[in-house]
Amino acid sequence: MNHNHPVFTDNDPQSELVTLNLGPTHPATHGVFQNVLQLDGERIVSGVSTIGYIHRAFEKIAEHRPFYQITPLTDRLNYCSSPINNMGWHMTVEKLLNIQMPKRVDYLRVIVMELSRIADHIICNTIIGQDTGATTTFLYLFQFREHIYEIFEEVCGARLTTNIGRIGGFERDFNDIAFAKINKFLKEFPVALKEFENLLTRNRIFIDRTAGVAEVTKETALEYSWTGPLLRATGVDYDVRVSDPYSSYQDFDFEVPVGTSGDIYDRYLVRNEEMWQSLRIIEQAVEKLKSEPKGIFHADVPEFYLPPKQEVYNNMEALIYHFKIVMGEIDAPKAEVYHAVEGGNGELGFYLINDGGRTPYRLHFRRPSFINYQMFAPMSEGMLLSDAIINMSSMNIIAGELDA
Repeated sequence: MNHNHPVFTDNDPQSELVTLNLGPTHPATHGVFQNVLQLDGERIVSGVSTIGYIHRAFEKIAEHRPFYQITPLTDRLNYCSSPINNMGWHMTVEKLLNIQMPKRVDYLRVIVMELSRIADHIICNTIIGQDTGATTTFLYLFQFREHIYEIFEEVCGARLTTNIGRIGGFERDFNDIAFAKINKFLKEFPVALKEFENLLTRNRIFIDRTAGVAEVTKETALEYSWTGPLLRATGVDYDVRVSDPYSSYQDFDFEVPVGTSGDIYDRYLVRNEEMWQSLRIIEQAVEKLKSEPKGIFHADVPEFYLPPKQEVYNNMEALIYHFKIVMGEIDAPKAEVYHAVEGGNGELGFYLINDGGRTPYRLHFRRPSFINYQMFAPMSEGMLLSDAIINMSSMNIIAGELDA
């Protein structure tokens, strides 16, 4: 705590305020960003949000990298659900190249993206519980995030920053072990999620700490360009998967949960219900795969899909193609494209301007955390410091997606 010289407000010259640095390394901020707060006792009078502490200039770096070398940058945006970022970027390039995807690839992507959404929501909702004092729920449900990472590891060999997939599909097909782990998760996670809800949803302490706190109207949320669970918690039925379907989401039957008051409790409820809907989508995808031809895991685009490693090691032509694709030596159309996916925190968009060179002329990431976070300081005015901490957790601000 930094006790500066007394700060007096105009309307009450006798009021002495305290300046508090909440961040950039405070454990309650869940990331490297800062809020300089003016406190009257424990109540926040005003605040200024400051970001940029881990800014890595990803957009500028992307202007100097071929398409394939941009995928690892997207991993490090929202690293709690990085496969959604990877596939959102790949779909953007596929839109640029006008690549038609096989249904089986779409369904495999849906499985991975919905598992990622569950992992993201597990983090957010268990942290809300933790910040209200419910450590048991945090430790209990968090183990299933590990099970999801085991599935990712089986699919691509990585866990957190996955670099999963390729432009045009996947690097390899899902093996039997991966499907066995997916089926095991579909069987075990609903039991744990139900127990998690039983511990928190009707818990008197949890409700008192979250219901009616940090309420946001749908009008205000739209003015600030909120998307994702935060917007839906205010009562706005907007989900990119439904409004502008991608990866064959139009083939799936699922509901978009919405709240009413936009408070912390509604955000918790929306994310919980989204996990149930994600399970429902994954079950449908697994079933749909049974009627699709096996062995298809990428589109037929040899100019942009990396050849198999075994061929690269033994065939000169494959080695040359591998080099040309990775280094961006194959021409891509001159065009502007925008593609958005429903990320863990809202609409994750990629605005790509390509001038036909080896790298994008311009690539802009529409990062939901960056947009959502703008409202944190105004929301905090008049709020108790302890409530502001829970409010921040419920917004699920991920520092990597905030700064980029």
